Amino acid sequence: MNELYYWIALRFVFGVGNVNYKNLINHFRSPENVFHADPRELEQVEGVTAKAIESIKAFKPGSDVQRELDLIEKNSVTVITLKDPAYPESLKNIYDPPPFLYVKGEITKQDDNAFAIVGSRNASEYGTLATDRISRELAAHGLTIVSGMARGIDSCAHTGALAAKGRTIAVLGSGIDVIYPSENRKLYESIVVHGAVISEFPIGTEPLAYNFPARNRIISGLSLGVLVVEASLNSGSLITARLALEQGRDVFAVPGNVLAYKSKGTHKLLKDGAKLVESAQDILEEIRLKAPVEEQQEERREAPVALDQESLLVYRILSEEALHIDEVILKTGLSSSHVSSLLLDLELNGLIKQLPGKRFIRQS
Repeated sequence: MNELYYWIALRFVFGVGNVNYKNLINHFRSPENVFHADPRELEQVEGVTAKAIESIKAFKPGSDVQRELDLIEKNSVTVITLKDPAYPESLKNIYDPPPFLYVKGEITKQDDNAFAIVGSRNASEYGTLATDRISRELAAHGLTIVSGMARGIDSCAHTGALAAKGRTIAVLGSGIDVIYPSENRKLYESIVVHGAVISEFPIGTEPLAYNFPARNRIISGLSLGVLVVEASLNSGSLITARLALEQGRDVFAVPGNVLAYKSKGTHKLLKDGAKLVESAQDILEEIRLKAPVEEQQEERREAPVALDQESLLVYRILSEEALHIDEVILKTGLSSSHVSSLLLDLELNGLIKQLPGKRFIRQS
């Protein structure tokens, strides 16, 4: 039997949780040695109860273990164990690290400088714009963006990193083959190519509610710090922030509309001492990178000089605050049809972005 067989088998043993698993591996060096150990040796391991020892000695690996191995091969999944050099060091050092990770894509040394961005699934336009801008800027400075691939802020954090040609890691609350939400299939595939999708759950595990708090400790555990963008008081993002603090990570928050319920959680974090973030620079000034990183050569669009006079006029009127087309027409004094044509050209050139309701912003 190969080594991975025993890693998976020990995961199936009743009474062996993440902490016990880590202690057993630290003591015996491998899961195979655990199964072959004398009960008296097992008693020497901190936290391992008599019931757990009984389960270890009585355990008979059945078809479940082989089925999992077959699914790993069928889905072209890489498994990284605690003893693998590729296992992220920052995650290995938390209280209850996953014994192994299912991985699609690749975890690299660059991911030692990772930063998490999480927030509301029902994000506002303000929240998505803030997330897009900050994730792009952090990725352009060489940080890997970590999030949970949920709707809203999480998805925006991943897409922002990808837009900046950076790396990103998605941590799932389901089996690595279960894409949730299903509309994120293309995002999932892009992350696999430009980063990694990871999970601690067996293949085929459905995205059940109680999986996500466990998932959140991995998001924070992989990261130098956690930024929360929009969160209600009962948001799972606050769980991630709490876990980050317990793991010794910095917590950051973007302030929001004082009248919006999605700001209640982030404002509570700020009152409790989280660092206020208006731009990526606020984060970069606080976190200590594990190694120097070179800023990526993201294409940056300053005030373009190659534009004709009227296009430049429209471009300069726009900013990062959304402006309705009627206001652009009023400020330029040009006809509505001409302004519409100029806006379309600027959008096709990637210089501006159209929002719902015929409102426009300048791309950062």
